[in-house]
Amino acid sequence: MSAATQERMPALYLSHGAPPLADDPVWPGELAAWSAGLPRPKSVLIVSAHWEEAPLALGATETVPLVYDFWGFPEHYYRVTYDAPGAPELAESVRKLLRAPGMPVQDVPDRGLDHGAYVPLVEMYPEADIPVLQVSMPTLDPVRLLEIGRKLAPLRDEGVLIVGSGFFTHNLAALRQGGIPAWSAEFDDWGRRALEARDVDALLDFTRKSPAGQLAHPRTEHFAPLFVTMGAADAAGELDAQKSVIDGFWMGLAKRSVQFG
Repeated sequence: MSAATQERMPALYLSHGAPPLADDPVWPGELAAWSAGLPRPKSVLIVSAHWEEAPLALGATETVPLVYDFWGFPEHYYRVTYDAPGAPELAESVRKLLRAPGMPVQDVPDRGLDHGAYVPLVEMYPEADIPVLQVSMPTLDPVRLLEIGRKLAPLRDEGVLIVGSGFFTHNLAALRQGGIPAWSAEFDDWGRRALEARDVDALLDFTRKSPAGQLAHPRTEHFAPLFVTMGAADAAGELDAQKSVIDGFWMGLAKRSVQFG
């Protein structure tokens, strides 16, 4: 299918969970239903909270290994496989879109998919038959990430599903407290309303503009992928076309996941 006739893919921000997501009675089905309702991607470009590297780096494009970047879990979580094809053509397109004076792009050909990438993809595309490319976040600056997303936006018209993978709230103290902490619920509600209002300025300044922002995100890497997704939507004039596809909480953390377009 040519780019001229390819259906524009949406851009997604999803909360990716941890390896035990696969054992949750509800969440895997929500992810599977979400992907089933999307056009089939030609390839997936994913930005995960778990890969920060500057300059911006492109991961494996031939054989794509997995990075078991977690510790202390039962052995079966380290036996999960996801043999997705690499996406060398997509990597070349990303290079062309992002390379500019002051914005170098590097290749890290042995860097595979971390759990922020493969854990949700196992549920969404279990056949592992769609080429996947993971790229790093070269910064946590929301404005710069928004601009990266804008530059990547043309890929959506070529059948590429752009995915930012993080967690809508991410303070692991919630795992020890039990229940839903007030800061997690408050931030989730604020974020939902800010997205619905297309309040980009507030979202970019979320650590100061939101209630309990610094508790919901003591470090901001799990919210940061949202800005790549928003940039890819904003460049196409589709910030208005947003919806929360998944909401609720998992072990006290907000699992809100959002689709643009």
